[in-house]
Amino acid sequence: MKINFIKHRISVLYSCPSIILIFLSLTVLFTSCNFTEVDLPSSQLNADAVFEDKNTATAALVEIYSSMRDNGVLSGYPSGTSAQLGLYTDELDFYGIPASGSASFFNNTLLPGTSDVSLFWRYSYNQIYAANAVIEGVTKSKSLKQIDKERLIGEAIFIRALIHLYLTGLFGDIPYIESTNYQENSKVGRQPVQKIYEHIKDDLIYASSLLTPEYTTTERIRPNKWAANTLLARVLLYMKQWNESSNVASSVINEKSLYNLPADPAQLFLKGSPSTIWQLMPANTGNPTLEGNLFIFKSGPPPSLALNNTLVNSFNSSDLRKKYWIKQITTGTNSWYHAYKYKQDTNSGTSSEYSIVLRLSELYLIRSEARLMSGDYIGSKEDINIIRNYAGLGNTDASNDTEILNEVLLQRRLELFCEFGHRFFDLKRTQRLDATLGAVKPGWDTHDRLLPLPESELSLNPNLKPQNEGY
Repeated sequence: MKINFIKHRISVLYSCPSIILIFLSLTVLFTSCNFTEVDLPSSQLNADAVFEDKNTATAALVEIYSSMRDNGVLSGYPSGTSAQLGLYTDELDFYGIPASGSASFFNNTLLPGTSDVSLFWRYSYNQIYAANAVIEGVTKSKSLKQIDKERLIGEAIFIRALIHLYLTGLFGDIPYIESTNYQENSKVGRQPVQKIYEHIKDDLIYASSLLTPEYTTTERIRPNKWAANTLLARVLLYMKQWNESSNVASSVINEKSLYNLPADPAQLFLKGSPSTIWQLMPANTGNPTLEGNLFIFKSGPPPSLALNNTLVNSFNSSDLRKKYWIKQITTGTNSWYHAYKYKQDTNSGTSSEYSIVLRLSELYLIRSEARLMSGDYIGSKEDINIIRNYAGLGNTDASNDTEILNEVLLQRRLELFCEFGHRFFDLKRTQRLDATLGAVKPGWDTHDRLLPLPESELSLNPNLKPQNEGY
């Protein structure tokens, strides 16, 4: 098949089972990718030949990053997890169209036919399929150098693990897709969450072994070894493998020549921040992040969403994160707040910010919790104080394991708000969803801990049944 057929293939893609059908050429760029300065030749190129050339193989890989930025769980659009799970929990209030999918997330009234839920599933498995296509194509390549093969395969495996992690967090038991085999994928069944975690762990350990500590670009827009280790530390925390999680987090934290917290939290979300481990570049030069466009508004009432007042009031008045990461908007006698981590919301000729997916603060929080759970109270408090101190706060006065854990979870809430659903996943894994959200969300029900499986996918593949409880 020729690359000049890509547009046609994409046009029919979403009418097909998303796990089953996505052609390799979806991953190939023409001229729109800004992750690296790589374009394909204007002549037609056989799909098999993509992976015989470093430039075109790289273009195939980085197009997946473009897809992740624009669609699915990591997207900064309203359909991504930063917005939808912020509305689903207690981070954001909704002011948009009542009949929209976002309203269903906010009101906790999701159904198997809700299109926004289906899009999470479809885009995610499309991206996984594309990553598997890169893995298979690069593995079979006869021309690529071994060092290039390892880098490309390592990145693709990292992508596969990352997207599966979000899928299992949203839907629970899911298929773990490791090939592009049509016959296998058309009949795939779901695996238990713990089995999915084991697959993710294995993938990330392998990705870490393939990736180098160095970045391939100066702007940290392609993951390196430490990005794989960062995600691995998170997964190990979710698996309650405390010592392993702490050790892996330390392996990244100890890379002081690469990573450190800026003295001023106002600088943390700039594209050159030394705390950034991996980020996604805007589509065009000068563009703001999608998150900047999403969250910032200039006058009230908010056009779509605003920060929940309870979240805003959870910050100490001397917390620098409240000063720099939250902005108050007043119209008449009414006031609202919006997330202000990203401050650029228009094209100014130069993009000052990129969408940060992985950053150093999370690792200190991961290690603090892991140390606490393994009995290292002193080490746990040291880590949480690093986060508190850079936010302008004094050391914690927590004195026992319950108080320290509550402080860790509070700092996770304040540090990671409106970032890719951390609040939802934290409440879920610590068994606090019902107690926390049941008290503040009238539509909350215990079964809301999982999203419904899209009914369209159940119809196409009965092996995905049964539907999640409550739907």
